[in-house]
Amino acid sequence: MKKISILCLLCSMSIMSLAQKTENVILVSLDGLRWQELFGGADSLLVDDSKYVENPEELTEAFWVNDPLQRREMLMPFFWNTIAAEGQLYGNRKYGNKVDCSNQMWFSYPGYNEILTGFADDENISSNDKINNPNVTILEHLNNTKKYKGQVAAFGSWDVFPYIINRERSGLPINAGFEKATDSPNETESFLNKIQDEIRGPWGGVRLDVFTHHYAMEYMKKNKPKVLYVAYGETDDFAHDGEYDQYLKSAKQTDAYIKELWDYAQSQEQYKGKTTLIITTDHGRGTHPKKTWQHHGNRIKDAGEIWIAVMGPDTPTKGEIKEEGQFYQNQVARTVMEALGEKYKQPKAGEAVQGAIQ
Repeated sequence: MKKISILCLLCSMSIMSLAQKTENVILVSLDGLRWQELFGGADSLLVDDSKYVENPEELTEAFWVNDPLQRREMLMPFFWNTIAAEGQLYGNRKYGNKVDCSNQMWFSYPGYNEILTGFADDENISSNDKINNPNVTILEHLNNTKKYKGQVAAFGSWDVFPYIINRERSGLPINAGFEKATDSPNETESFLNKIQDEIRGPWGGVRLDVFTHHYAMEYMKKNKPKVLYVAYGETDDFAHDGEYDQYLKSAKQTDAYIKELWDYAQSQEQYKGKTTLIITTDHGRGTHPKKTWQHHGNRIKDAGEIWIAVMGPDTPTKGEIKEEGQFYQNQVARTVMEALGEKYKQPKAGEAVQGAIQ
């Protein structure tokens, strides 16, 4: 009997080992991209409004058809041709599938803290000021383990990320804001360093996503990190500026950037079939009245409404989740950890998204 029990136990452990295929995670965030555009494409109230669009005819030609399913594919083809076909998307409130911030701030730093730690901290994280995060993110947690030491990196367009991830304490490699590649830059990184000084973009604290993306791509090619976080920022800033045309164009470009990250991963032995991609946003935006699409924060109705997408070898193919359900931003961190097969001993963190990782 003992021999049979031991054999059963060994078989069970072997099956569990075979079932867990993920060895790497790419975590991506798009700052302030509304669920309305992700699941419905261009907004009919904004796409031809000359107050928010420089050339309405051009924008409607690029992004408008009457069918919202076609519109969303026009806007974000990778999400709807690949993630919907192979992964899962949460947050289409038209089906009662809801994802919300659990923090009550509904702006960036509190959102990123919640994404990266698994819990809201409205007492300590109540502004976008450049203060070192007192909370340990999953990036820092993983980097403190033997398995992932030196295998975690972060790239962001916003210059507050070194504080959100607390570079001073964590020691993580973080390239954000207008920082340059400094670790023996290759030819591409040297070129990016040069032109970043020459093309600063319209915002003081946020660089154009093209730099964030290509710095991240080059780092990935050179260092092959097991955990990579890329935080794109343009969508939020174009929205604040009231430029709906640029908001849509940036969303489509970011979709293409995420595709490039994924396609590269699938071309490499380390990553192919062993990488989970998790994508989300830090906050939503207003919807009614119309002008509140530019804004967020807890004074803006619905600005705490967000979304989550997951795809990888341990994620069942369910596509757009149409069942009623309530999910929260605080579930992202533990979902990342569960994908890697790691325990996250943070009692304040939300549970992993049920059914996203099996």
